[in-house]
Amino acid sequence: MALPDMDGAVGHSFGLDFDGVMIKQIQEITGLKMEQDVIELKENTSDGKYLIKKLPGRWKAGEVTLTRSLTANNSFEKWVKDSQAGKMGSARKGGSIVVYDYEGAPIKRYKLVNAWVKSLEIGSLKAGDTSVLTEKVTVTFEQIEVE
Repeated sequence: MALPDMDGAVGHSFGLDFDGVMIKQIQEITGLKMEQDVIELKENTSDGKYLIKKLPGRWKAGEVTLTRSLTANNSFEKWVKDSQAGKMGSARKGGSIVVYDYEGAPIKRYKLVNAWVKSLEIGSLKAGDTSVLTEKVTVTFEQIEVE
């Protein structure tokens, strides 16, 4: 569902859809970015003036960090184990980060191509602490497409 012209999307409702498995218990996603190299062409013009022209270069691969509350769901741990064991055939996955509108309909998808888990970090364990324990997963990918 498209948003009305004067409405903007709110970044509070999103999920992760990898290989048909939807994970909506994500608290935060950071580092979602598309970046391209810039090539500087330095030359002299026909009248002898120095000129710098900027040209588009190669697209860069990226990384995104996902944070969620620690749960009994072990999908992240299994994903990490596959990459640690060198089983890149099963570790490389395709999936999307999906942004939803107020009614729960998807409004934008950021498709990650050949993504695999680079690291898994468990939040601080501290005696007497009452904060929610989290796990952060850094996912590296070869390409990102906006759908």
